[in-house]
Amino acid sequence: MLKKMFAAVLMTLSTAAIAVPFGSQSILVVEDGTGKVLLEKNSNVVVPIASLTKLMTAMVVLDSKANMEEEISIDREDVDTLKHSTSRVPVGATLSRHDVLQLALMSSDNRAAASLARTFPGGPTAFAVAVNAKIKALGMRQTVIEEPTGLSPNNQSTAADLVKMAVAASRYPEISRITTDSKDVIQIKGRDVEYHNTNRLVGAKGWDIGLSKTGYTNEAGRCLIMRIKSAGKFATMILLNARANSVRAMDAVNIRRMLAAENGIEEPKVMRASVSRHKKAPAKPSKRRRAR
Repeated sequence: MLKKMFAAVLMTLSTAAIAVPFGSQSILVVEDGTGKVLLEKNSNVVVPIASLTKLMTAMVVLDSKANMEEEISIDREDVDTLKHSTSRVPVGATLSRHDVLQLALMSSDNRAAASLARTFPGGPTAFAVAVNAKIKALGMRQTVIEEPTGLSPNNQSTAADLVKMAVAASRYPEISRITTDSKDVIQIKGRDVEYHNTNRLVGAKGWDIGLSKTGYTNEAGRCLIMRIKSAGKFATMILLNARANSVRAMDAVNIRRMLAAENGIEEPKVMRASVSRHKKAPAKPSKRRRAR
């Protein structure tokens, strides 16, 4: 009996700590429900997290019970003056808070995320207090979030902490739904504007995704949080600081292969992974929303 238990422990450790030729600097893959670590690489290294931050922003906004149908306007205060990132949401556009949340999560719009913090009940100071309280409640001891977008390199965490955030975010049906929408159409200032998910794997053939959020800045590299179902089981993956989109995609594809193999299902071997090569499944019908 003891021999069997010892062998099982060794198998778990070898699976979790095995050196793998993945390109992301930090990796953590955890089986949902059991918390079993399936793959680990530098999971306690503190690094910038870019737009993965927006999952935290979304959670505290929803926790606040703010009126999601209330219309808010994009203000000059919401414009990115740190990285000068572009946005397809013009200053002066008025949208429901729900639509702003959609843009912040699905297409990772920085103005949208900034406006959610600015219009948070009690203002930006109350938003910061709520974020710090959520970080503490989730036990994210190596995490610092100073602003709502992830543009600041001072927003930092570890893969081990981020898996806690991802699991928590997956319990919000609205976050799960928004982050797995492949596209949406919003009417802004009388014009229909189509927005797409920043994760091209969402809607791609063969992928069953329950939560998704990408991130990128020069300091953070290419990052990804994704909850997927493979061989009937859910697992959450954290990928941090990949040098390119193709590297991040290859890591995700090979993790899916690993999960399938562990459950006795063989998938085609992937030598190269590029999101642009995945054939997309038929897209969900676009939901047209209105903004003035």
